[in-house]
Amino acid sequence: MNDHDISSEFPYTKHFIDVLGSRMAYVDEGQGDPILFIHGNPTSSYLWRNVIPHVRGLGRCIAVDLIGMGDSDKPDIPYRFADHARYLAAFIAALDLRRITLVIHDWGSALGFDWAMAHPEAVRGLAFMEAIVTPMPSWAEFPEGGRALFQAFRTPEVGERLVLDDNVFVEQALPASVVRGLTATELQHYRAPFRDRAARRPTLAWPRELPIAGEPADVVARVIRYRDALCRSDVPKLLFTADPGVLIPAPVAAWCRAHLPRLEVIELGPGLHFVQEDHPHAIGRGLAQWLARLPA
Repeated sequence: MNDHDISSEFPYTKHFIDVLGSRMAYVDEGQGDPILFIHGNPTSSYLWRNVIPHVRGLGRCIAVDLIGMGDSDKPDIPYRFADHARYLAAFIAALDLRRITLVIHDWGSALGFDWAMAHPEAVRGLAFMEAIVTPMPSWAEFPEGGRALFQAFRTPEVGERLVLDDNVFVEQALPASVVRGLTATELQHYRAPFRDRAARRPTLAWPRELPIAGEPADVVARVIRYRDALCRSDVPKLLFTADPGVLIPAPVAAWCRAHLPRLEVIELGPGLHFVQEDHPHAIGRGLAQWLARLPA
């Protein structure tokens, strides 16, 4: 199957589990050591629909919907990084997952790195793409094409209008970061969790959590902590890169090669941020080959 054969179908049953008083939704396919897929903003487990079939025979594929996203409940919380980290940790504990291989993207990468470096004994491997590996020292490092928009997201009242009122993150930022664009069916899947203004609060909170120019200080500190731990970690790592990418452009990929032990790199070719929508089968094949090489 080539990367032009990208299905919009979501042929999976959602399961639900109580986590901190709310229900979290997840896909659960296959058997064996868990392979935990964690999405970011403004997506859901739907992001992984074309990747999972490649590795379903190699482990128990679990794709979570982060709290407030996908089909998970939407409790009245701030949806800051610390909130998501608390719910994700409780989700992993509720399912009693061990020997986990994490497959992570966007904010799912920050959450996954943070959890993995706090629980290295429970981690079998880390596969990541378009990830938050280190804070951005200044806005100059943020991709120029999206800089003004993300600065607007972080501006009081302006961000509320753009994201809560106009749903700009789903309607514009998401499809603009997929080289092939998204079909009407795919956009409907991504819109579904964010039909009304109140439901969109997580998609506004996330860009305000990005660790840029020292803010927010608590998120910057956590990212630095897991970044430094990753540089010492002997957990096997797999990085998928895209050209030009957004969060992992060539200079960040070079940093990863130089600083992260036991790192393998797979170059996907042309891509921006949501690489699972442009290269799902290349990701799936590369992931399957890497998983097969991991120590038993």
